[in-house]
Amino acid sequence: MSVRSLRIAMRAALWLQAVPACLLWSATKPLAIVNTVISDRDGGAPLPADYAHDPGETMFLSFQVEGYAASSAEKVHLSYKMDVFDPRGVRIIQPVAAEIEDTLAPEDKNWKPVVRDEITIPPLAGSGTYKIALSLADVIAQATAAKEITFQVHGRQVEASDTLVIRNIRFYRSEDDRQALQTPAYRPGDAVWARFDMIGFKYGEGNAIDVSYDVSVLAPDGKVLYSQPQADADRSASFYPKRYVPAVMSLATKPNTRPGEYTVVLTAHDGVGHQTFEARHTFKIE
Repeated sequence: MSVRSLRIAMRAALWLQAVPACLLWSATKPLAIVNTVISDRDGGAPLPADYAHDPGETMFLSFQVEGYAASSAEKVHLSYKMDVFDPRGVRIIQPVAAEIEDTLAPEDKNWKPVVRDEITIPPLAGSGTYKIALSLADVIAQATAAKEITFQVHGRQVEASDTLVIRNIRFYRSEDDRQALQTPAYRPGDAVWARFDMIGFKYGEGNAIDVSYDVSVLAPDGKVLYSQPQADADRSASFYPKRYVPAVMSLATKPNTRPGEYTVVLTAHDGVGHQTFEARHTFKIE
């Protein structure tokens, strides 16, 4: 081979080696989810890892992406998915999926895409460690990355049951009271307030529930003074299954109500599971 032919061959080889660099700009780091932040407000400061979130609270999640690739046209194309699970591994929200597509400017070589999302904790979520599962794909580089983040929730503890039961019957002075009475005693003419939880009901399609209760009041001699069938009901469906149904009831006593020990009879009904449960609790008129 002549010297001229050798130089042409060498130039051709160098050009062929340079083609991938023209078609694809690749990062020096592997694809990764970095700088994850959970805050109590959009753009807020990170919360401590042991921070206890409340049921019904909306959290704000953000993270950045590094190690992505760009095409020869400086296009970036990423996709991500987010799942959130309770301590039992049950999804608390519908999976979130989205695309990130952008064009890089010359000054954007160190740019890290930012993803922001919101997570609303179910109103009746229980206590424990919850998990956010993030997955990321770089469509251009055909690369993937994943990351898991945990957070704590402090919810009400209602003991589970395989069958319908009424739990945690508490009496109060007023609707707004948060401290239950140690001894449920009232004066004639007072309003009697009570709270309780129904749990152990069954679910229909789409986590549908049909839970209701009847209430009646018995005098000290056992005579029925008051009765209200279907005093309240929860017939609803939700993505995340309700763990229990909280209920509030009130009774108006008359100024001439005789002192003595009265009995509240609560009868819970599960329309989906065809179950019934009765609970009794006493209070005094002094």
